[in-house]
Amino acid sequence: MTDTLKDIAVIILNWNGEQLLKEFLPTVVDNSDSRISRIVVADNGSDDASLDFVASQFDGRVDILRFDKNYGFAEGYNRAIEHVGDYKYVVLLNSDVAVAKGWDRALFDYMEANPEAGACQPKLLSYKHPNYFEYAGASGGYLDRNGYPYCRGRIFFTCEEDSGQYDDIAEIFWATGACLMIKRSVYLSVGGLDKDFFAHMEEIDMCWRINLAGYKVVVVPQAVAYHLGGASLSAGTSQKTYLNFRNNLLMLHKNLPRRDYRWALIKRRLYDTIAWLRYIISFEFRNALAVLRAHRDYAKMKKNYASHPDKNLIKDNTNILVEYYIKRHRKFSQLK
Repeated sequence: MTDTLKDIAVIILNWNGEQLLKEFLPTVVDNSDSRISRIVVADNGSDDASLDFVASQFDGRVDILRFDKNYGFAEGYNRAIEHVGDYKYVVLLNSDVAVAKGWDRALFDYMEANPEAGACQPKLLSYKHPNYFEYAGASGGYLDRNGYPYCRGRIFFTCEEDSGQYDDIAEIFWATGACLMIKRSVYLSVGGLDKDFFAHMEEIDMCWRINLAGYKVVVVPQAVAYHLGGASLSAGTSQKTYLNFRNNLLMLHKNLPRRDYRWALIKRRLYDTIAWLRYIISFEFRNALAVLRAHRDYAKMKKNYASHPDKNLIKDNTNILVEYYIKRHRKFSQLK
């Protein structure tokens, strides 16, 4: 690692991602402000030529961290953030994200001017369709009262066209893990990403803990990033279905007060049963089985989380299922 520390460590987690690095890393290097940011590729035990590419093309401009195996998204970032040193901020940046010029400066300036903010994200647009918001975070994330995530610019699988309607800086509930800036001290104090999640929803879980700790999570749309999406697990795969269902249950169990989480999980079992029936009717048997596996493994894993907060941060939130499927609200601006 370099001896000259910067304000921001921009950490790109890689696993056999040579092609993604070839396509996206040049934009990150070229469009980041080298006066404040240092780019770090943290490698999860790749056996392709991705690190040879980084070393040959970006020698001296990109640092490399080498891990002995694939630790997954969550633990990979935990290890990387432990190793990078005393940077004030770290950015979790997916390897399939391109960034616009000045993206890091806009996030950095906001965080410096607003010490109550623990984490923030840029506006996230689709790499393939840059006029539209991207599923993984759009212009900032929220949770409904049942734990379903949605965004300014994206509700379930409906992504809005970006016409500047969500260009105001806003407090949100969660920031996308595709491009998330966080104070390193806050990351460490709240415990970082939960390694047992492995991947999917781990950033929402961490942002919930950031909110519980009294910090704000914010979207700064003056910073812009473009996300390809599906680079680790494509939408619709049974493994993605499994992780999303299991981790959502774990997230509710961990972050709701003891008096609330049991009832919340009873409701989620009902909703998940409906989802399971839809998979059966659609002959998506692998996804149906993934839902059953998710509930089975949640029942095994929940004993690992013995402590619960006193505050219920989502009890007064909207019911996004009612808004979307009954009221037919497809845009964030139509919500209460």
